[in-house]
Amino acid sequence: MSSDFKIELAPRVHRLPPYLFGRINNLLYQKRRAGQDLIDLGMGNPSDPPDPSVIAKLSEAAKDTTNHGYSKSNGILNLRREVTSKYLRKYGVRLDPETETIVCLGSKEGFSHMLLALIGAGDTAIIPAPYFPVHMYGVVLASGNVVALDVSNTERYLSNIAYTCEHFYPRPKLLIINYPHNPSTVTVEPEFFVDVVKLAKKYGLMVISDFAYADVAYDDYTPPSFLSAPGAKDVGVEFTTMSKGYNMAGWRVGFCSGNADMVKALATIKGYYDYGMFQAIQIAAIVALRDTEATVEKQSKIYQGRRDVLVEGLRRIGWEVSTPKAGMFAWAKIPEPWASRMNSIDFAMHLLEHGNVAVSPGGGFGPLGEGYLRMALVENEARLRQAVRQIGACLERTTAPELVGV
Repeated sequence: MSSDFKIELAPRVHRLPPYLFGRINNLLYQKRRAGQDLIDLGMGNPSDPPDPSVIAKLSEAAKDTTNHGYSKSNGILNLRREVTSKYLRKYGVRLDPETETIVCLGSKEGFSHMLLALIGAGDTAIIPAPYFPVHMYGVVLASGNVVALDVSNTERYLSNIAYTCEHFYPRPKLLIINYPHNPSTVTVEPEFFVDVVKLAKKYGLMVISDFAYADVAYDDYTPPSFLSAPGAKDVGVEFTTMSKGYNMAGWRVGFCSGNADMVKALATIKGYYDYGMFQAIQIAAIVALRDTEATVEKQSKIYQGRRDVLVEGLRRIGWEVSTPKAGMFAWAKIPEPWASRMNSIDFAMHLLEHGNVAVSPGGGFGPLGEGYLRMALVENEARLRQAVRQIGACLERTTAPELVGV
């Protein structure tokens, strides 16, 4: 059926690039339909369940008919109180649950809506590079501009922030930071955030800290909170989530905490966009925050064991990969001669097609991700060992394509 009627999309949609993982997802789908056994390390999607007490509380709360109406879009007060209690207990940060914390439908939703509240046409945000896609395209969808700065060296990164603020006109309005960093796994110490606050106050930068991997850390490393730096609440907010350490990714429970004016701005946007999270989920989240810290610590130990298996296995077959101190990924450099002859997306396709192992190509995280792969620690240790064997066998029985014109 044909029609002369034309659908005109908004300009913001045309600013989005083609989905870079589309080819990989299509092949994944085809192989699964064919019944092939795939080891999927592409997405950081926790494969372990939440603590049983949390599931039991969800079931109990769902049976209470009073929990099935609309909920407040900023979250029930007792859940916000539990978030502020965790900040005080773990980071020594005092927050007002009434004005300095809000519940989000996952931190990604909250982050995106915060950008709508802060960024407009002509405004510029500084983001980390390589970048998690929403850090880039959340700004784009808010009609803003982006400057992406390399995070591999923290001193140089801070210096580049200052240089950008001094030489760009109009001056950037917002700084987005993400530690532990996804995808590169770079981590920082508390002093880093002290310097960030100084830069923010000097150049009039608002700050958003994406603290998604706050609860997944190894080798006695504790990821610091941006809000623990003196004066941080004057300039910014921090997003946290229950997706990772609590294994509640599909529950979509996130939080924004910090500067009261920024939290209020997010609440204003959310008030127009949603009616809040299902109250039974919020009640279960209270139990998770209050009673399952030991389970969260145990989960980090599980991820640490997986990290060791994957990193040591890749090094054994000749790959260059650093040992992450936090997060649920390994960031691996594509080995030669493959790195010189294939981009990361083609190499990821090669591993999937010939090795039945799915990974995320670094190019999907911007130009500075090119030459790397991100591998999620979501399979058990036995499956990760199998993944390394399949990758090694794949590269042994296949050859890197010759460079065109050589």
